[in-house]
Amino acid sequence: MLFRSVLKFTYHDSLDELFQRQMYESALRDDLTKTFNKKYFTDRLESEYAFAMRTKTPLSLMVFDLDHFKEVNDSYGHPAGDEVLAELAHAVSALIRAEDVFARVGGEEFGVICRAADGAQAQTVAERMRLSVASHKFTVEDKLIPITISAGTASIPHGQIADAQALIAAADQALYQAKRTGRNRVCVWQPE
Repeated sequence: MLFRSVLKFTYHDSLDELFQRQMYESALRDDLTKTFNKKYFTDRLESEYAFAMRTKTPLSLMVFDLDHFKEVNDSYGHPAGDEVLAELAHAVSALIRAEDVFARVGGEEFGVICRAADGAQAQTVAERMRLSVASHKFTVEDKLIPITISAGTASIPHGQIADAQALIAAADQALYQAKRTGRNRVCVWQPE
């Protein structure tokens, strides 16, 4: 049997390195908002959930979306809506910890995984975000666009949250409650 070794040497200049970094980032990030994308978010939530269960540490999930965002697109156009989404993502990024995972999980829906944060801490962060967004001056072409968010949070440990998908469902349930009860509010999932 004959074995052959092949060594390959390549030269990477700064342009190639930049290209490789951009390719890696585009696989993880939403192009418009620069937040993580849904795939990265769901993968990370699975691993964070497993870690929290194994180490018996808290984990919270917050989901939020923009209230009446369709009206923004209809009134000001989709490019204006895109500007609002990008600006909102930038503003919210400044309010969360470095270890939190912030992602765009749908059109105008976002999620934040809050490692080692209990329900009270997640509610505090969500409320801070809600107030910050409501007071932020979103302007597109010198037009002030009022924006508010509705948010739902869910946390473990709870015996009723069996896995990461159930945590998402619980946070979504709280978000829908916030929408049903008037919008521009934060609701916390409560086990039945």
